[in-house]
Order: sequence, then structure tokens, then C-alpha cells
Amino acid sequence: MNKKQTAGIDQESFLAMVSELRPELHRYCARLTGSVIDGEDVVQEAIVKAYQTLQTLKAEEALRAWMFRIAHNRALDLLRSRALRAAEPLEAASEMPDEEASDPLETLMRQEAITTAVSRFVELPTMQRSIVVLKDVLDQSLDDIAGLLEISVDAVKGHLARGRTRLREINARAPKRSAKRVHLAENQRFVELFNRRDWESLRALLADDVKLHQATHAVRSGADVGMFFTIYARKEAIHLAVAWLEGQEVIAVFENGPAPRPHHFMRIEWRDGEIAFIRDYRYVPYVLESAELVLNG
Repeated sequence: MNKKQTAGIDQESFLAMVSELRPELHRYCARLTGSVIDGEDVVQEAIVKAYQTLQTLKAEEALRAWMFRIAHNRALDLLRSRALRAAEPLEAASEMPDEEASDPLETLMRQEAITTAVSRFVELPTMQRSIVVLKDVLDQSLDDIAGLLEISVDAVKGHLARGRTRLREINARAPKRSAKRVHLAENQRFVELFNRRDWESLRALLADDVKLHQATHAVRSGADVGMFFTIYARKEAIHLAVAWLEGQEVIAVFENGPAPRPHHFMRIEWRDGEIAFIRDYRYVPYVLESAELVLNG
């Protein structure tokens, strides 16, 4: 077999390694962008960018560090476009060094970062946000973090100390859950038809130019999208429910009968009573791992 190969890594091996790394990349990008949905978009863009520039990867360079660098830069591009970057310069150092240690306080601070809602991280300045996630959520070493962000280890320690303090303050003043919201009638109808296995009625809702996006698959459009329901029809225990995720209404997908949390979710865009776009997260269930998803609320 004649594989394409550049700088010591072939494309097939690259895709296999990235598939394993993808959940960890998402945990980082979701918190950096403050959204599990935007985080997955960033991961997808980073993988495409890396694949297109695979020839620039040096044989001695670690794929993991390279992918994190690309994803980090893509996330910052998104933050710039949304005008959400904090006023604090990314290269700024801190006067508050913090020693790396395995003590009860250190464990508590890491646990707080892990359990903090993804959306709250955007309240941290970008550099503090990156470092808290890399250290407390992904458990990367101070040296590796310094290398990725191109700052000194002392600066990493300072940003980490300040970021942890701010995160505790953010969690302390977190608002209570808002009142029950009303679901879109079209989504309710979609769920009802799906749970009744009325595939023909669902297909009738598809716009002529409908598009379907599923991670790791090429975008489908038009008549090809009808196969989407054929695939799901093979799973007898599957059922759907309307839900809220990051302020957006989504469709929660339970693949194996009743469960505390769904396996994944879908997002549907409607246009004049027809389905114009389906975003299905079936192949990236890790997106829901740290997401605040509210069912029937």
C-alpha cells in the first residue's frame, strides 16, 4: 500500500492519533471558548488545518503539542472574532508565583476547575483561562504549559494562582437557574415524529437544500440527508427529548433506553417550517461530558 507520508508521519496514522486526542482537545477548547458547541467547532477546524499542513510537522516534534498549539490559536481566533478577549495582554506575566505541589489545597483547586461550568471560564482573562484549564483540567505540567504558551514557568505559576482565585469568585456569585423556558413547536413536533418512528413524515419536513453535518463525515445535502433517518431507524431503543444547552434549544438523543443523561444531541435549524440544517453530534459524544444540559426546562 502506498501511503502519503511527510516528515515521518503518514496521513492514516495522523487521523488515528487525532481521533484518540480529540476528546482532550475538546475539553481544552470548550473551556477556552466558554462553549462545548464552539469548542467542537474549533477542534474540527484545528484538525482540518493540521491535516492540510501535515508536511510542516517535524519528525521530532510531538503530535500532541503540535495539535494543542493549532487548536489554541484557532480558539483565540474565535475569541477575537467574538470580541471576547479580556483586556489583560496574553503575554503578561504575574507577580504571584505559585509552587506546584500535591497537597489537599491543590487537589481542591483542581476539583473546582473540573466541576466548574464550561461557560464560566470566559470570565477569566484568556491567559489565566488557558493555564487553569491546561493545569487543573488536563493535568499538564508547568513546563509543557510554558512551552505551549511561549512564556516562562514563573509566569505560568502566577497566572495559575490568579486564575484559580478568580474562578472561585466566579463560582461563588454564579446565578441560580432561570425559570422554565418554552420549547420551539417545530422541535417538539420533530421529537414526537421521531419517537413514533414516523420516518416518512420526518423526511417530508426536509427542505430541498437541507444540509447535514456529522463530525468525521463529509457534509451531506439535499436528497442524501434522508438516509439520516434510515440509519437511526435501525436502533430500536433510541428516543429523543427536547433540551437546553448553553442557552440554545437542542434535541437530546438517548440511544439505549432510559438514562440519566443522553448519549449525544442534535441541533436543528428551521426555515419556513422546514428543516434547513441538522448538526448531529453522534460521533463526538464527549461534547456532552462537561456540558450543562437541561431536559424539559
